[in-house]
Amino acid sequence: MTLHPWSHPTSAGFTLRGWHSAPSGKPLLHFLHGNGFCGRTYEPLLALLSRDFDLWLCDVQGHGDSDHGGRFHGWNRSAELAVEAFAAGRERFGAVPRFACGHSFGGVLSGLILASEPQLFQRAVLLDPVLFPPAMIGVMALSELLGLQERRALARQARERRSQWPDRAAAWAGLHGRGIFRGWSDAALHAYVEHALQAVGDGVALKCRPSREAEIFASYPRRLWRSLAAVSTPTLVVHGGDSYPFVGKGVARWCALNHHVSAQRIAGGHCFMQEQPDECAVRVRDYLLGG
Repeated sequence: MTLHPWSHPTSAGFTLRGWHSAPSGKPLLHFLHGNGFCGRTYEPLLALLSRDFDLWLCDVQGHGDSDHGGRFHGWNRSAELAVEAFAAGRERFGAVPRFACGHSFGGVLSGLILASEPQLFQRAVLLDPVLFPPAMIGVMALSELLGLQERRALARQARERRSQWPDRAAAWAGLHGRGIFRGWSDAALHAYVEHALQAVGDGVALKCRPSREAEIFASYPRRLWRSLAAVSTPTLVVHGGDSYPFVGKGVARWCALNHHVSAQRIAGGHCFMQEQPDECAVRVRDYLLGG
């Protein structure tokens, strides 16, 4: 799989960057990554999907090769900027079918895009999107009002995350089988170490600053359920049986709310596509190309 870099100076004043495959006439798949990752972290999955799709990978603000961009502009604005960048670059692929896919944070951004741009994609598959139930969003909003959002567990853990190692081999050894990376295939962890880290003066460091990851964990999408109710694009949500408990509840709520949305449960955790990319690729391909 050969990928080419792209960049787009956004209306928000910073540059988004990402990767795309060479236009071949195949359907075009727009992919958005999870918080703290980047598009090429998912190379084992994407390499399998590239057999049937051309690829457009967008690194969100402060992730991968995109600019940090100062303050985090929020989930909703991040979705808008991803669309802006895609609009600037998709013409090179011609009039081919377009599909959407995203994981976790990127799955929610994809859902927001489906709601605001109903004609942009023909179908979508969202991988373990963090669909916060309304009550959870209410708690987040209250915490924000009281200035307590930075104390949320995931945000705190992100801020305390180790961000630098002497070299990539040390990073691999330190991350293998631990935390969110538990159960990942060796190829998936290699993709993370290769593409989510960058060389610095005395070793390698995360491209996504722990403070940015924490900002995202401490925030939430605005008008999420109003947007999800409005989605008219046929959408499949694949969620991990061992993922965060609220994910499955959010998925069930969305399916009950919107008849355009269906769900499949798959073995594995929140990053099941990094644990078993082959099975995930089959599910994505079968739904998007199934008719």
